[in-house]
Amino acid sequence: MNRRRFVLAPAAAAVLPAWPTRAQIRPFPSQPVRIVVPTPPGGAFDTLARQLADRLAPLLGQSVVVENRAGSGTLLGTDAAAKAIPDGHTLLLGALSNIALNPGLYPRLPYQPLRDFKPIGLAVSYSYTLIARKNLRQRSLVEVVREARERPDTLTYASAGNGSGQHVAAALLFGQAQVKLVHVPYRGVQAAYQDLLGDRVDLLFDISPVARAHVDAGSVTALAVSSRERQPFHPQTPSVRETGVAPLEMESWFGLFAPSGVPAAALERLRNAFGQVMGQADLAQRIETLGGRVLRMSTAQTETFVKEEVAKWTQLVRDAHITAD
Repeated sequence: MNRRRFVLAPAAAAVLPAWPTRAQIRPFPSQPVRIVVPTPPGGAFDTLARQLADRLAPLLGQSVVVENRAGSGTLLGTDAAAKAIPDGHTLLLGALSNIALNPGLYPRLPYQPLRDFKPIGLAVSYSYTLIARKNLRQRSLVEVVREARERPDTLTYASAGNGSGQHVAAALLFGQAQVKLVHVPYRGVQAAYQDLLGDRVDLLFDISPVARAHVDAGSVTALAVSSRERQPFHPQTPSVRETGVAPLEMESWFGLFAPSGVPAAALERLRNAFGQVMGQADLAQRIETLGGRVLRMSTAQTETFVKEEVAKWTQLVRDAHITAD
C-alpha cells in the first residue's frame, strides 16, 4: 500500500494546477518605468515627459525615467516603444506628430498607432506659433506670403526634421496659401533655433510654449498662431485664419500611451496614476500659464478622439502630398 501511494503521488501532482507562490506574484510596477520620448532633449515632447515622470514616480512607487530615442523624425523611438515588452514598464510620449501625422507621412509605417498602442491619457494641447528671425524684413504673415508669391523659394523655414510637427504645420500653411518656401530640416528643434537666432534661417512654426520664451525675450518675432483663437499670452498675434491667407487650424496634443497587450490591471494602475497627476492643480496651472490647454477626457472619450485625429490628419497630410522624405 505504501509503495502504491509512492508511485501515484507524482502522477497526481502532475494534474494539479500550478498555482503561483507568493514570491512569484509581482505587483505592478515591479521595476522602474521608462517613458520613451521620440525626440532629442528639449522641446515640447521632452518637457512634458519629464513633468509627468516626476509626478508619476511617487504614485507608482517606482522611479520613472525619460529615455530620448530620436531618429527619422519621431519614427525610431515610437517604433521601439511599439515593440517593447507589453508589461507596462515601457510607455510612449505620444502626440499628434507620431500618432496622427506619421500614418500620412510614411507609405510603409513600421507601426500602426491604433493597433499597437493603448492610450493611458491625454494631457495637454498646444497651438503652434509661426516665428521669424529678428531681422526678417517681413513683419507679418501677410507680408511673408506676399514675398513668397512674388519671389518663390527665397524664404526658408526650419523644422525639427522631415515629418515633424513643425514641418507639417508650415507645409500645410504655405501649401494652403499656394506659395513656395524652402524647407530646412534639422535634427531636433534646438538646432533649428540656433540657426533661427543666428539669422541663418527665416521662419519656424513651433509649439507655442517653446516659441514663447524667445518671443518674450525679443529675439524673434511672432507672426501668427495656428489655433482658431488668439493665444492669451500673445494677444497681439493673430491666428492664421484671422490673417485670411489660409484656413489652417492646428493644435498638437500630447499624452501617454502603452504598447498594446499590457495586462488590464497594469493599464488601469497607469490610468489611475495619470488621472491623479492631471488632477494636481499646480500642474494644470503651470500648463495653462505656459499657454497649454489641459485635456480632461474619460478613457472612452480619449480613444474616440485619437481615432478621429488619426483619420483626419492622415487624410490631410496625404491630400497635401507632404512626406517625410
